[in-house]
This record gives sequence, structure tokens and C-alpha cells, in this order.
Amino acid sequence: MPATTQLQFLGHAAFRLISPEGKIILIDPWFTNNPFVPEHLWQPEQADLVLITHGHDDHFDPELPGLLARTGAVCVAQAQVRFYLYEQGVPTAQFEPLNKGGAVEIQGVEITMTLAFHASHIDLPDGTAGHAHEGVGFILRFSDGAVIYAAGDTALFGDMRLLAELYQPTVALLPIGGRYTMGPREAAHAARLLRVSHVVPFHYGTYPALTGTPDELRAHLAPTDGVTVHALKAGEMLPLEKRQ
Repeated sequence: MPATTQLQFLGHAAFRLISPEGKIILIDPWFTNNPFVPEHLWQPEQADLVLITHGHDDHFDPELPGLLARTGAVCVAQAQVRFYLYEQGVPTAQFEPLNKGGAVEIQGVEITMTLAFHASHIDLPDGTAGHAHEGVGFILRFSDGAVIYAAGDTALFGDMRLLAELYQPTVALLPIGGRYTMGPREAAHAARLLRVSHVVPFHYGTYPALTGTPDELRAHLAPTDGVTVHALKAGEMLPLEKRQ
């Protein structure tokens, strides 16, 4: 088991975490025919917990019911996404229901569902869109003291300062592509509001419209901000820092 919490960037907006107890957590897994995730990572055989921020198809694998059945993982999802998965036959017992502002401890990890500002839907098998909803984010607190804020797709919002006051995150996963989410300028200010010392950017460089870059994010941060930007490659691991 790892001595500290480990973060793996799978690609685009998907992450894998390994807790100090060896529990495997997937955030917004999208594997099926995903050109941005290395193919050898497409079929995870082990997962203990799956977190879904919203139902857009670049965050929500259409084969997620099969992944949950194969691994037996507990799922925490935005409410309308959870209801859709019920309809797809995922047993209700495999979910931990949660809503914005609520918290629950699962397998040694304290999870809080937070606000996000991002309109979303689920692409249905018949080609239509349904289950309209707003996205969410998550705060994850681990037994080694690491606290991660997984923002999901979101705009910048001022109450990020409340997340800093309440949860004291050490690392923030922030979208920086722009157009559909925060861009680098907004993400830099988010890092300041959150008072984190580490940012892992995502949701950039994969589609032509997502033009924000880690270098632009760094340019909007001052040395006095004390923020390190980790531009991880798909498949790369990062040990998470705990709050001193």
C-alpha cells in the first residue's frame, strides 16, 4: 500500500486515486474509445469507489454500469446521473446517495459534494439528450492528511474561498481549457481563493476549443501565490501533499 495518497491523471478529465489504505478511487472515468487515455488503462479490474461530477460524455463512460458490475465499486454521483444509472440496472445498494453540501465517509475517505457551475445532460442511446442537471465537485479527505478538491467542470465562483476555510484543500484539480469551463486566468484566481499550494490542470488540449494551457495558468500566478502547477501526462502519477 502507498505511504501517501497517490493521484494518477488518466487523461482529459479522468483521475485515479489510491488511498493510504490501498483503496482505488476513479473520478469521472471515461474509457470507452477514449483517445486521450492510454489504451492499457481502459479496462480497470479494480475500483473501490467511483465519483461522477456530471453526465457529459467526456466525463461519464457509457459502459459505466459494466465497470461497476465488474469491480463492485461504490458509486457517488450527481443526483440525476444516479437516477439514470438506476434505470440502467445498477443496483441501488451500490450507491451512496449524496447531494451538494452533504458529506459521507466511505472506505476511510471523507467525501463532501460541492457546488459547481456547469450545465449538463446525458447523451441517451437513441441519440437524444436527457436528464438535464448541474454538475458538482468533490472534496476528498484522506487518512494521511491529504485533502483534494476535484472541481469537475465549473466556472470560477467566489464561494471557493469558503471551501478553503472549511476544508483546507492541499491540491486542486481545476479545468483550464476555457470556453466551457474556467480558463487559465480564472483557474489562477481559483487557486488563490482555495489557498492551495498545488494545482493539477485538466480539460485542456484535447479538443480544438479547449485552448487554455498550463503555461498560461503559470503566467497568471505570481511567485507570492506559492502554487505549483503539475501538468501531468496521461498515465502519470503524483504523490499528494498533506497540509502541514
